[in-house]
Amino acid sequence: MKKVFVLLVLVVAAAVALSGCEKKVNMKPKTAEEWRAYLKFRRDEVLRELYKARPGAKAEIAHAKGYAVFTSLNVNVFLASVSGGRGVLHENGLFGRDTFMCMGQAGVGLGLGVKDFRAVFIFNDRSVMEKFLKEGWQFGAEADAAAKGGGAGAATSGAIEIAPGLRAYQLTENGLALQATVKGTKYWRDAFVNGDRNARSEK
Repeated sequence: MKKVFVLLVLVVAAAVALSGCEKKVNMKPKTAEEWRAYLKFRRDEVLRELYKARPGAKAEIAHAKGYAVFTSLNVNVFLASVSGGRGVLHENGLFGRDTFMCMGQAGVGLGLGVKDFRAVFIFNDRSVMEKFLKEGWQFGAEADAAAKGGGAGAATSGAIEIAPGLRAYQLTENGLALQATVKGTKYWRDAFVNGDRNARSEK
């Protein structure tokens, strides 16, 4: 009986602790620290949805050099200076470093053209990932055509290849997309959320 009581206490304590963690996530972030917590929360949310739709994606991501999750869900929450959305790139390996990124327009508008945009990029080539981090990335018509052309293969083999060493899953309100639309989007390091020196404060 005593052991049952102790176990019950531990279960309740764990539930309280988890509840406390959830309350720390500000769903309308303003500070860099709040943005980091919010983006990690969104990342975990998108990954859970992806793994439910495609269980094999978990192993695929685990064996990659790294992965990035971007979302424009509740786009009205994002600040005016961020025209598309935000995300986080995670480098697999010993240190598991996170780098926060921006996603925005590149002349012709956001690639998917809707508010509900969730994408998971998988980097199988470290040099491609490092270029994405250091120089940013902009997708043109060629990448868009490759993503759409890979739709049939994605149904059986997993993520859609949109560039050498870079594959992607795209989620919509209707579930996992068999084609990805990437034209008109660019990605770059978020100086504010990463806490880079001299980064402009956003209000």
